[in-house]
Parts: sequence; C-alpha cells; structure tokens
Amino acid sequence: MLRIQAGSCDRYGNVSGSWFRMLQPGGTLASGPYVVNADSSCANKTWTPVAPGTQGLRLGRYQPAPLPAFDGAANGLGGAIIQPVLWFGVGLAAFTSPRDPRTGISTPPPALSVRGTALAGQLQAFSVSWNGEELNQGAPKPGPVRPGPASAPVGTFDQRNHRFVLDWSSRIVGGPFNNFTGVWHLTGTYRAQP
Repeated sequence: MLRIQAGSCDRYGNVSGSWFRMLQPGGTLASGPYVVNADSSCANKTWTPVAPGTQGLRLGRYQPAPLPAFDGAANGLGGAIIQPVLWFGVGLAAFTSPRDPRTGISTPPPALSVRGTALAGQLQAFSVSWNGEELNQGAPKPGPVRPGPASAPVGTFDQRNHRFVLDWSSRIVGGPFNNFTGVWHLTGTYRAQP
C-alpha cells in the first residue's frame, strides 16, 4: 500500500507533497502550458494538491469505483486512493479497475518494483471519475495505442524509511479534456498489507 502524503502550497508558490496538473494539448511537460484550476488552493492554480484517501494506492489489487460512482451533481465519490478534489467545481476521484473505463481493454493491477533506490512499474489500471465521466489516467496506456506526451511511472524509494516519490503522465482520450495530459506526482510511505 502506498500511503499518500497530502499536497500543500506555501505563500511563495512552492508545492510539496502530492499533486495533479493538466497539460494543454501541444504543450510540453517541461514548460506547459498547463490548465488553470480556479478551485486550487495554490497561488499558482496550475497545481492542484491532493489529499490521502482512506487507504492509499494498493499494489497488486484493484480499488474499483464505488457504486454509484457519482452523486447527483456528477462529483466522483471514490475516496480510497485520494480524497475527491475539486476540479472546475466538480469532485475528481481516483480508482483502479480491471478494464479501461472508456475502451474496455483489460488492465493489470498496479505493480511497481525497486532496483536500488529507483522505483518503476506500471499503473495501467489507474483512472479518475469526474463530471459523470470515467477516464483512464494510467501509464503506460492499456492497449496497443500509446498517445503522448506520456511517461511511465518512475520515482525513488528509500529502503530505510519506506518513503517513495512517484511521477507519471497520461494523455486523456475522450470527454471534455480529450488530448489533454494528466500529470501526477505522488509521495508518501510504503506499508506492507496482508
């Protein structure tokens, strides 16, 4: 289980902990441009901090969206991985699923491995619920087509204190943010679970 550290922003615009950004079509991961989320708590509203859910990101097993996945205002209700966070006035929630919610392509459960201090693997099953839509935000994308820019999950792991840092990006396919790219940064602590 990856226990997620809450994201936060200081008054100088520095971001720490876990966060999400959205790259505009045609932009680059290094320089943007990134989407401005008016609901962000940061001074630079292209950064959206995320808070830990009730569990964290489980490796080796799925964490499906609840049923129903949305409330009457189309807010995502899943709160196991992260707490739903406001994105354009609507709650965005995360879940993992054995199938890509848009294409139906099978996805393996999240898996990461450590070599030295390097962390790598796949998060093909990672998806979000937002505004009545379910969108894959996994990496690499499931299936033969790998839309870019996107990057597989990579990061670091400290064996002494079990601290991890994990980064990936995933092009959105379909819905109102078609061809935008979600950029994810999760940090926290790994804990073994039965």
